[in-house]
Amino acid sequence: MNRRTFRRFKSNAMVGLMIVAVVLAVLPLLFILADLVIKGAGNLDLAFFTETPAPAGDEGGGVVHAIVGTLIIVGMAALIGLPIGIGAGIYCAEYPGSRITWITRFVADVLNGTPSIVIGVFAWAWIVATQKHFSAFAGSAALAMIMIPMVLRTTEEMIRLVPNSLREAALALGYPRWRTSLGIVVRSTLPGIITGSLLAVARIAGETAPLLFTALGSQYLSTNPNQPMAALPLTVFTYATGPYDEWHQLAWASALVLILVVLVLSVGARLALRRGAGTHG
Repeated sequence: MNRRTFRRFKSNAMVGLMIVAVVLAVLPLLFILADLVIKGAGNLDLAFFTETPAPAGDEGGGVVHAIVGTLIIVGMAALIGLPIGIGAGIYCAEYPGSRITWITRFVADVLNGTPSIVIGVFAWAWIVATQKHFSAFAGSAALAMIMIPMVLRTTEEMIRLVPNSLREAALALGYPRWRTSLGIVVRSTLPGIITGSLLAVARIAGETAPLLFTALGSQYLSTNPNQPMAALPLTVFTYATGPYDEWHQLAWASALVLILVVLVLSVGARLALRRGAGTHG
């Protein structure tokens, strides 16, 4: 075997190893999706999306209360977490030498490594114990605390990719610093910021532990954020650990809906980033 043939063999072998690694990385997701589709797709019907739960042990019913609750809790968390995370990320990227920036990055890194159940306990002590009742708002606050450091770091990394020449050109034209940051820098990185925000929303949509300590869950359809509220992750947990087969079937179907929501958000984030890259290109 001459040197050229050996190099070609080595290159093909490494490419083959990478393909095997990709397949092994994707297989768990495919197995999870297949299992959820097999066990949960048969229970997806109109009643599942439009009706409240049937009495314990009875057939039928749905999880509309959990779907509505998830939309409310995650929506409020996004309203709280996205502005704070994006604003802090812009500051950290535009003023990298500030002491506040160093502290903010450190806190964000610590929060990113903090287990979500610890954040749930903190939200319980901070909000639930103070108000003396569980609420959807407490759950949203806990999810927002998980979201903020993720959005912060993503926003900061996106803005740091903007060349300084773009800032200098705007400043030379007489733009103030704040207008340069918001109108020029942020606008040029908006697809990346949107991508990070969608991924953060997808991340918190499946959190269960913080909601056990805050929103608690409910068997009734509620839109009052100051009261306990159901959510899809809580419904999966409750029904999966329940004693009734009907609950188990609803748990599989709820898990399938939840993972499909996460997939849609993740794919949407990737498409937003690709469209933004194509526009700038």
